[in-house]
Amino acid sequence: MARPVLDPAEQRVLGALMEKERTVPASYPLSLNALRTACNQSTSREPLSDYSDAELEATARGLKARELLRVVWAGKGSRTLKYHQLLSDALELAEDERALLTVLLLRGAQSAGELRTRTERLFAFGDREGVEACLGTMANRTPPLVVRLERRAGQQDPRWLHLLGPVPEAAAPASEGVGIDREVVLAQGPAARTAAVRVAYDAVADSYAEGRAEELNDRPFDRWLLERIPDEAPGGPLVEVGCGPGHIAAFLADAGAEVTGIDLSPAMIERARATYADLTFAVGDAAQLLRPPRHPGWAAIVAWDAVGHLAASELPGMFGSWGRTLIPGGWFVLAVEVGHEVRHVTDWWGHAVDLTFVRHDARAVRDAVAAAGLRVAEWYVRGPVGEEGAERLFVLARRP
Repeated sequence: MARPVLDPAEQRVLGALMEKERTVPASYPLSLNALRTACNQSTSREPLSDYSDAELEATARGLKARELLRVVWAGKGSRTLKYHQLLSDALELAEDERALLTVLLLRGAQSAGELRTRTERLFAFGDREGVEACLGTMANRTPPLVVRLERRAGQQDPRWLHLLGPVPEAAAPASEGVGIDREVVLAQGPAARTAAVRVAYDAVADSYAEGRAEELNDRPFDRWLLERIPDEAPGGPLVEVGCGPGHIAAFLADAGAEVTGIDLSPAMIERARATYADLTFAVGDAAQLLRPPRHPGWAAIVAWDAVGHLAASELPGMFGSWGRTLIPGGWFVLAVEVGHEVRHVTDWWGHAVDLTFVRHDARAVRDAVAAAGLRVAEWYVRGPVGEEGAERLFVLARRP
């Protein structure tokens, strides 16, 4: 068929239907209520939307008239209408093409690295080159379905855009976050990224510990927040993920918490044990956090500067896995540098490293916490202190 021209509402409806057809097949086709939820969800959608039932019904009628959507009954004797997309069949999309077009319809222009991560539940690309090859095939169609955009100043990778209609801008001001690829840390895959983080923190462990041991002395807000945790969390043990040399865990212990520190770096844990011999520290991957021994779950999880090497797309899954180890009513406490920057450093604390830091978008972090099933109770943004160089977001959330 000729390449369709879709307005933003049509793009969102078809993209949402294509996504849910693959990710929740048992619930597909979608009812109007489910379609509204899928279109307006607060994660994996750029820009965010608030389409009403009336708007979606009108959009569906238009797509049906163009044979891009079919309306079906929920079942025998049912009066509930459900919606099924026909775009992927009309365009004769292969599975890899379909996955990429789905995410492009839902999130606008993206780099190949972002697309590889964001299509994981739709199609398993082996590497970034596989994504780029598929995009190249789509770009060479007659007519083309996607286009490769010229790389702008500040962008690490070129971005790709679908050609099925005008793409709405994200809600953030154009000057903020343009060209920031927060997926670049996964360019070589999660395992390679994790290995690089471990090697870097092992290398700087002693210098890092000495340089940050007294940092809370100049941060009254941070102390105020940390001091609340032992008193307000339900009874039981606490865990600090990404504890580094242990100074935050030690502060929590002084405030009355039964705390365990976990870190990926053996050298950091060795330093923490040497400095705070009365506390419990263990080498471990935060992505595989387990419940505490002899307890049904953690009373609180503290992640203090623990997600600065994660891609933005990894946050909901990581927060969700942590949340499942909390007891009901347990606290999740997060501190993270926020902003619009991805930095690659080769010299850190006087040591040669190969490390990438991601400053996350504050709203996206809060949305990721909520998407993980945790209820955000409070959040704060503090300005830079000392040599931090970035604002810091603090989130306090509870497991229902």
